[in-house]
Order: sequence, then structure tokens, then C-alpha cells
Amino acid sequence: MSVIVTETEKEDALETARAVLASEVEGIEALAAALDDGFRQAVAMLAAVSGRVVVTGMGKSGHIGRKIAATLASTGTPALFVHPAEASHGDLGMILPNDAVLALSNSGETPELADLVGHSRRFGLPLIAITREPGSALAQQADVVLLLPKVPEACPMGLAPTTSTTMQLALGDALAVALLTRRGFTAADFRQFHPGGKLGARLKRVRELMHDGAALPLVAPGTRMSDALLVMTEKRFGCLGVIDDGGKLIGVITDGDLRRAMGPDLLVRPAGEIMTASPRSIGPDALAAEALHVMTDAARPITALFVVPANAGGAPIGILHIHDLLRAGVA
Repeated sequence: MSVIVTETEKEDALETARAVLASEVEGIEALAAALDDGFRQAVAMLAAVSGRVVVTGMGKSGHIGRKIAATLASTGTPALFVHPAEASHGDLGMILPNDAVLALSNSGETPELADLVGHSRRFGLPLIAITREPGSALAQQADVVLLLPKVPEACPMGLAPTTSTTMQLALGDALAVALLTRRGFTAADFRQFHPGGKLGARLKRVRELMHDGAALPLVAPGTRMSDALLVMTEKRFGCLGVIDDGGKLIGVITDGDLRRAMGPDLLVRPAGEIMTASPRSIGPDALAAEALHVMTDAARPITALFVVPANAGGAPIGILHIHDLLRAGVA
């Protein structure tokens, strides 16, 4: 079914959208300006927790809380979301003595939070509140209060949580990133929690994708090109590595090198005369995404990359082809 929308209606919709986004941007800017030592205290408190961060909230705050818990968990801070209403019916048992509680409530007077907040006080669990009201029941009970600025909701009636939930979400992201920075959380650590999908593929190590051992297409610099081409054809990487007597990679021969050296004497010339010296290489512990970046360098794109550890005296231990990255979902 087609719907006819007038130009005026289109423009009204765009104006509304821009006004909403502008309102939410103002909220984020006000939040950034309002951050104080309480944020540092919250980060320090969460970093010291030996258990999990239990995130809770009701309604829209609960939906935001789920996302914050997921972000914390994926960036090295063990976390889970506990619904406050379910907590009152047995899920308080999910909260352990070494945990901390991060409670979200715009008003700070959400009645469903009462039992969970009481539980945290009874067992001395650190309690961090994200709320707009410093005098609210939640703020009065919390060890640390992260206050949301009192800015208008983007909703024209000022009723639907819009700007306030955007600020909650942004503040949760700020906590997660501050914690991962404090912990020295790396891309390798991130991969442990994201093994699947495109992201997981790009965070694979080169050593997981490379070919090694007898698969390497290697020749000595004195090898005649008639023999070198047989090795290049057999190994099927479209290139050759040239190594000296000590096994150090000193050059590479690609299809481009062959075209540039094409002539009647090509097959009798030594590989050392045809190679490109000082070839690019990559370490085995580099990320697959780094290898892709090296291969697709706009100035000198290549299709294969030799893998050379820093402590191997320049000797290659593997080779990585662009097709390996494609099959792994990296490229």
C-alpha cells in the first residue's frame, strides 16, 4: 500500500527529527560539563569490585541498563542486568557478596528498586546511582551519585524518556570506557569476548590464519628463475620469498616483478636480480585487521605477506594471502 506524503509533511518530520537530535546533543553536552569527582569515585569503586557489576533499572531505564551491562561485560568488567521486580521475587539470590550495584532511575523514586537497594545496604554492597534528583530516596542511599543534568526531554510533552535515557546510555558508555582504559584492556582482550562475526574475524591473530612449514614459497638468491618459477607455481601464492644463507628474508618476487623483468634471459637470471629488496612483512601476533591494512595500502597494494617474528633474525615462519583474510571474513 502506497502512502502519499506531502512536501510539508516531509519537512515537518525532518524539523522534528533535527529538533530531537539537537535536544539530545544539548543533554550530552550538559552531562559532560556536569561530570565531577563523583565519576572518578564511581570508576574507582567499580574497578575495585572482585565480583560483578549488577545493573538495574525499571522501564526505559531498565532497557538502558541492559545495554550498559552488556557493554561493561564485553569490555572486561563482569556485569549482569537484574530486573528490580524479579529481584523481589527471588532474583536477589543472583547478587553475591562481592558484587556492586549500579542503579538507574531518572526520578530516584522508583518503588520497584526498594528491595534491591535494601538488599545492597543490608550486605554492604557498593551502590552507585544514576539519577536526576540529588534528594531522592535512591540518591540518599547510594555511596556515589552520578547526577543527570535537569534538561528538557526531547518529547514535546516532556513526558516520554528521551534525552534523559540518552544521557544514561552515554554515561554508561563513559563508565565502561574509563574502566577498560584503567585496566589496560586491549584489542586482544576484546576479542576473547567477541569471537564470532566480522569483529571477531578482524581480531584474529596472523598466526591463526597463516600458512607455515613446507607451504612457504622460498628460494635462495642464486636460484635460476626457471627453477624459482616452478616453486612459485607449486606453492600457489603468486609470489616468492628470497632468503639468504642464514634464512633471513631479503626480498620478494611478485607477478609485477616478473613483468618488469620480462625478457629473453629471464629464465637464466638469478632470483636475487629479479626480487624487490626489503619486502614488507608482519609479525605472527599482529591482528588480522593490521595485515589487511598493510596489504591494501593504497600506495603499494599486495596480495601476500610474509610473517616474520621480531626475534627470528628476519627468518619468515609463515605467509598470509589476501584470500586467507577473505575466507576468515576479515576483508
